[in-house]
Amino acid sequence: MKVEEFVGKYRNHPILFVGTGVSLRYLSQSYTWDGLLRKISCDLRGSDEFYYDIKAECEVDGEFRYDLIATKLEDVFNKEIARDRDGALKFVNDTFYENMKNGVSISRLKIYIAHLLGEVNIREEYGGELAALKRASKNIGSIITTNYDRFLEQFFEFSPLIGNDILLSNPYGSVYKIHGCVDHPTKIIISEADYKDFFARYELIRAQLLSLFIHNPIVFIGYSVSDENIKALLRTIFTYVKPNSDHAKKIRENFLLIEYEAESNSTDITEHDIDLEGFSSTIRINKIKTDNFAAVYEAISKLALPVTAMDVRKVQNIVKEIFAGGEIKVTITEDLDTLKNSDKILAIGSSKTIQYQYFTISEMIGNYFKILEESNYQLLELINKQKIQSGQFFPVFGFSKVCKTLKDEERLKLQQKAKIETIVEATKERVRTDHNTIKAILDDEAVAQTNKSASIIWSVYHRKVTVDDLEQYLKSYVDRNCTEFKRLLCAYDLLKHG
Repeated sequence: MKVEEFVGKYRNHPILFVGTGVSLRYLSQSYTWDGLLRKISCDLRGSDEFYYDIKAECEVDGEFRYDLIATKLEDVFNKEIARDRDGALKFVNDTFYENMKNGVSISRLKIYIAHLLGEVNIREEYGGELAALKRASKNIGSIITTNYDRFLEQFFEFSPLIGNDILLSNPYGSVYKIHGCVDHPTKIIISEADYKDFFARYELIRAQLLSLFIHNPIVFIGYSVSDENIKALLRTIFTYVKPNSDHAKKIRENFLLIEYEAESNSTDITEHDIDLEGFSSTIRINKIKTDNFAAVYEAISKLALPVTAMDVRKVQNIVKEIFAGGEIKVTITEDLDTLKNSDKILAIGSSKTIQYQYFTISEMIGNYFKILEESNYQLLELINKQKIQSGQFFPVFGFSKVCKTLKDEERLKLQQKAKIETIVEATKERVRTDHNTIKAILDDEAVAQTNKSASIIWSVYHRKVTVDDLEQYLKSYVDRNCTEFKRLLCAYDLLKHG
């Protein structure tokens, strides 16, 4: 079976279970567990021999225990950096003492780990593949990761959840960072003591995650098939679900492991048996061995689900307020038990005017770049249910490339083009500068504040300022409801996609 056919059978938003391999693939500075500990040892002592001495002491039953290695390294690292107060790693001591002044005890080793993994620098050669992953994000419910870095929450614009925050979470649009995060070094799990503490309080977190595993497809990425994290997850699930039951069969059919195989373009799904300690039978899961991750991402992006993960998150937030005893009114118009699922519609909005829409026109404009990156055609189809007036600025060119079923496309394109050309033609001579960057226009005191956007549009239209410069400016724009943003966006949209 091909991956597109396999993923196409999903009837719910998949969850990504992400390991170190993803950061190693996409970030210019990332490490395996072994590589991270070796890097710290080398920075401390100047060579890797010290690390190998520790590693040799931590072999148990033929395997190296990295939690034990981290424990020994942490003890030495903390003591030696403390003695060398103003040495090469002075900033570690500065951070340590600043935290202690505020009553927070933190390991110097974890401070240094947060420093090593603090920057998110994406490798340019994977731009096309990451664009495919961005398009898939509209169908991804949430992410679970053992990684410490910030890549996932920044890339997906999901909310990071660490430690006990997982218990109080909205599962949709969240990154569950079960081993901690560089933003909170005290919560990083790396040593033997950290893991013991983690498993001691893991039961409630495990119950929360178990619900996700049972009800959603799980896509493992960045792990090998023998990884202990995957085995631990499978042990958790099949401790509560009998491995040979119909329920277990449905769960297994939702599991997909993406295993890296250099230079392979395979899109074939195969079955793989995993032996778990304590289980009499093997656990069979689905696997794809490939270097063509984009094929998996495209399959997820093409999932035709009735509602996007973004909208599910909105609804869950409202339901959470209802459970909390808020003042939201709930009105049920018919006997729900007599309706088929396909006939049910959940409408949330004002009691004065309920319309069948998830996004207003203003919200679509404000989320312009996100919608295009995700190729969220389901959301854009709602344009057909709304009236866009002739006086409105609406960036239809980019949207029409994503959604091929816009009924009023040609009128809107003519309208947008005419409005931008009118602005360009009406731009006064004193506003037509020779600047080649938007920053230069903004800094030019001779251009009045009220004329800045007209000057930018004129300059971009005449290719004095690049479209890419305008794109970066728009992405950093704070007030996306103002007319100025909408004018600039329509100019960008016309020149980029027109």
